[in-house]
This record gives sequence, C-alpha cells and structure tokens, in this order.
Amino acid sequence: MRRPRGEPGPRAPRPTEGATCAGPGESCFPSDGPLVCALEQERRLRLPPKPPPPLQPLLRGGQGLEAALSCPRFLRYPRQHLISSLAEARPEELTPHVMVLLAQHLARHRLREPQLLEAIAHFLVVQETQLSSKVVQKLVLPFGRLNYLPLEQQFMPCLERILAREAGVAPLATVNILMSLCQLRCLPFRALHFVFSPGFINYISGTPHALIVRRYLSLLDTAVELELPGYRGPRLPRRQQVPIFPQPLITDRARCNHKDIVAEGLRQLLGEEKYRQDLTVPPGYCTDFLLCASSSGAVLPVRTQDPFLPYPPRSCPQGQAASSATTRDPAQRVVLVLRERWHFCRDGRVLLGSRALRERHLGLMGYQLLPLPFEELESQRGLPQLKSYLRQKLQALGLRWGPEGG
Repeated sequence: MRRPRGEPGPRAPRPTEGATCAGPGESCFPSDGPLVCALEQERRLRLPPKPPPPLQPLLRGGQGLEAALSCPRFLRYPRQHLISSLAEARPEELTPHVMVLLAQHLARHRLREPQLLEAIAHFLVVQETQLSSKVVQKLVLPFGRLNYLPLEQQFMPCLERILAREAGVAPLATVNILMSLCQLRCLPFRALHFVFSPGFINYISGTPHALIVRRYLSLLDTAVELELPGYRGPRLPRRQQVPIFPQPLITDRARCNHKDIVAEGLRQLLGEEKYRQDLTVPPGYCTDFLLCASSSGAVLPVRTQDPFLPYPPRSCPQGQAASSATTRDPAQRVVLVLRERWHFCRDGRVLLGSRALRERHLGLMGYQLLPLPFEELESQRGLPQLKSYLRQKLQALGLRWGPEGG
C-alpha cells in the first residue's frame, strides 16, 4: 500500500549506546559487541599478514659507539651497550673524536664506569704523540670529575710528558689538565714550576681567560700549601690570588636542595646567632653552615668569634703540608657539609672530585667537618624530625647549647 504524500515514514532505530557511527561506511553497532568482534576476526583471517618492517642496520663497534654518544637521549644506551660497542671497535675506529665524546659523556652524566675509563686511559697512552693538550684536557676531564685514578701504569708518566711538551703552546689546556690531576692528588712538580713561573703568569694576565685561570692557579697554590710538603718551587704571588669558590655552586642554587630546611632547623635548634650560612672562608671555599664552639663544646655566637681559621694554618709553615693542622685558637670551627645526591657519581657512593677536594682542604685547614648525607636528609619527615636528627648529629660531636637555642 502506498503511503500518502507528506506522511512521515517509519523512524529508523537509534544506534545503541556505545555504538560508533562517525561517518558513511562505518558500523552503527557497538564497537565491542559480539557481531563487530566476529566480523573483525573474519577480516583478519582473509587478509594476508602485513610484511615486517625492514630491519634497520645495526651499528656496532666505533660507529655504534659514536651513534650512542651522539644521541641526546643517552639513557637509551645503557653502560653495557657502550662497553660492548667499545670492545667490538677496531683500533682505527677509535679516533680522538670518538674517545672525546665518550669522555664527555661519562663526565656529564657522572658515570663512573671503570672499563670505559680504563679504555680512555689506555687510548691516551697509546696515542700520546698524536694528541695535543687541547684534546688531552678533554680526555682527562672525567678522571678528576669522577674521582677515578686509572690502573694504567703509564697514565701519569704519559701526562707529564705531554705537559712538558705542550705547556707553552696551550696555557689554558695545561691548567685544565692540572686541575683534573689536582682532584686526583697527582700534581707533577715540573708542570707546577712552569705554571707558577712569572713568565706564564704574565702571559695569562693578558688573555680573555685571565680570571678563570687565576682562580685555578689559586686552587693549585692551595693544594701545594696543604698537600705537597716536598715542593720547593715558585708559588702564585699573593697579589695574583683570588677566592677559589666564593659562592655556592650554580648546580646547588639551581636544584631543589636541603639547605633551606636545614637552615630553619638550625635556627630553631641553636638560634640565629650561633651559625653562619654560605660563609666563604680563606682561601676562598664557600661553606654550607659554620658553627663556632668552645674547647668544652659549648656552641658560641658567631659574632663574638672570628669564624675564620688562619690560612695558611699556623702549624703549617710555607711549603709544608698541613697533614695535622692545628691552631692556637681554642675555639672549634665546625662545618656542616650538605652531601646532596648530585655531589656523587651516579652510583651514589663516590664523591665527585671537586667535592672531595673541597672537603679534604677544609679538613686540612683545621675545620671539623660534619657531613649530612642526602639519604639521611631525605628520610626525615618534616621539621620536627629534622631538628631531632640535627640534635643527634651535633651532640655526637660533643657540642652543647643552652635551652634558649633548643
């Protein structure tokens, strides 16, 4: 029977809830319904399988090592990948460029990997005559930064020969190499004679790097003062000396560290007058927190005491090592040292060379160090628990303070 004109036709059924009906040709049945699932399974059985994607060429040896080191997402390439690529590389593939990339990679990411570091040391020894000091400074950088003295027996003799050959050619590279060796406590006397000579100092004074080189030379001079009793050569004149690290390191200021909460804990525990924060002590080391205490252990207001110990230490005449530095001043100087996670190599057990050097020198100058490791700081839940932790740490040193500070 024909439908009268103008009469609406039968209404189409609505798709059920959850159906997909986004365009022509698409099903209006529920996407997870049994009919759609059965049709999809039938389609898969009838269509031929897609061919696998073509395999990308697997880079090994020197090429694989360079590709991994050039990738910004370095964590895609674990240490074992770098080690295997290094082991598979032919000698001619291990170019200075590849080994510098490896050295920079280890230093930048604080990877204290002995096999890779030993490979760099061996490369340096084997290629000694082919390497300039500008390349050597980059190869040596991770050893000082990661506080790792290689087992390679010719490592130090090789560097001494390179320094003797290249010192007058590349002054900044020479000082950079010595800075790495300073962190390892392996300073060669002959190179020190050269960089402390009037001619070298006058030369670098007119270069764009004059300030940073003077800072490095000041640190080297401090290392000679405190650690090298047998050195009898020239020293950096006092008028040329500058503070070594006069302010907190940029990495400490940029990262979220524990300094603020420790400062608040000390303020509530001791009082504001009994500690100093970020105080730079001669010859230019910035301390996290410094306390003064009497010979009996009573914490004293810092304003009533000279917070600085004499430098050079009084028991350490010019040119003698301060292996047992003492002072006539009966007051103790206690330095609370924050050991944050990034102050260590990535394994979390070995201090970076620069941090170890700073602590070593402060101890040799007579400051009593109280390390506050990041594991212990991170385990404190809130300020009351942190105050209890600090109280135990200070009391373990025999320090005491009045009720107004607690």
